[in-house]
Amino acid sequence: MHSSLLVDYYELSMIEVYLRKGFHGPASFEFFVRSLPDNRNFLLAAGLEQVLDYVTGLCFSDEDLEYLKGLGFSPVLLDFLNDFMFSGDIWALPEGTIFFANEPILRVEAPLPQAQLLETRLINILHLQTLIASKAVRVKLSARGRSLVDFGFRRSHETDAGLLAARACYVAGFDATATVEAGRAFGVPVTGTMAHSYVLSHESEEQAFRNFVDVHGDKSILLIDSFDTIKGARLAARLYQEYKRRGVRFRGVRIDSGDLLVFSRRVKNIFERSGCPELAIFVSGGLDEFEIDRLLRHGAPIDGFGIGTIVDTSADAPYLDCAYKMVEYSGRGLMKFSIGKATLPFRKQVFRSLGKDGGFEGDILCTADENRGARRPLLEKVVESGRILKRPRLEDIRTRVARGIGKMPEEFLDIHNKADYEPIISERLRRCLPEEPG
Repeated sequence: MHSSLLVDYYELSMIEVYLRKGFHGPASFEFFVRSLPDNRNFLLAAGLEQVLDYVTGLCFSDEDLEYLKGLGFSPVLLDFLNDFMFSGDIWALPEGTIFFANEPILRVEAPLPQAQLLETRLINILHLQTLIASKAVRVKLSARGRSLVDFGFRRSHETDAGLLAARACYVAGFDATATVEAGRAFGVPVTGTMAHSYVLSHESEEQAFRNFVDVHGDKSILLIDSFDTIKGARLAARLYQEYKRRGVRFRGVRIDSGDLLVFSRRVKNIFERSGCPELAIFVSGGLDEFEIDRLLRHGAPIDGFGIGTIVDTSADAPYLDCAYKMVEYSGRGLMKFSIGKATLPFRKQVFRSLGKDGGFEGDILCTADENRGARRPLLEKVVESGRILKRPRLEDIRTRVARGIGKMPEEFLDIHNKADYEPIISERLRRCLPEEPG
């Protein structure tokens, strides 16, 4: 999963040429997203922590080098990899920062062979978490403050994807995950309920519920739709009153199937008539921001949502059109003119303008050495000469997301409409753009 050979073959082929032909000059590469998916008004930068770990820990074992030797690579490349230690600088948007198309969220400044080597894995890391966090924050917006738990590991795209998706969801504002390793690895709160198999393993639903509450007490959430959701709700209400008299107040129930709007209303009515309106109603099953928004707009009395497959795979927009491109080499600005894939030259900085009320007014994309007065530069130096200067803290990232969302105009937060917005390109960069074909 974490092999140094998680790299495209052509990276090594190019580096071998650089080394043998003397291309050792300073290069600058930038990671950016060319365009936003249809259902995204902005994206959230995520994955920087894993990038820092990768870059500063990258090394090649004897076994790695022996394999590459067998592929025919020369001693020049093998010696370079054997001694590899990243010595460059990295600039990045702090994790959780809102950004837009063509804005660099990370820049690598290093000798060309070093900067080139990072391309494959760096894109891989940043793409996944940025993709999932940008989907999850839409769910956070639609939930209107209700509890959100990540349920998606089991249908994510294998181990690392599921684990990092749990982190990305928490960054975006989810409250917890069902993935236990995400708690140990990242400090994400871990929680869970029960499965239908648990209920079916008992002789009766009541026995299943009693055994669970006997063991887990106040934190229990009972899955009530294995047989008949309404009967399950009535049983849960009766048991709640019984256990409350013993000093145990379990948390609530989960509904995982059927018409969640209808069932949540009927279950809430049962709880109110049974004298336990405080019992929480938690729902799951194929949910995304649009379904959550529909349920809450129609007054569904739901307290929390379990979110899985659709978010952890970003099903409506399963990839970002992202790239890691060289923008400077030995002081020269570089750009591609390819149709549909043109790039802007020079090392760049993004400046954000906020109004007097602190609200977002717009971004301007400039060369790194331009001065934009009172506007705030977004990219910060996070690695200098191969040494990490600052490492993101998960709770700080969540706070940054919440603050950023609070500054955005309503049209950017509307999950149903596309905001008509593009960052301004500075005059210096604009002069570098190719003329439109006439």
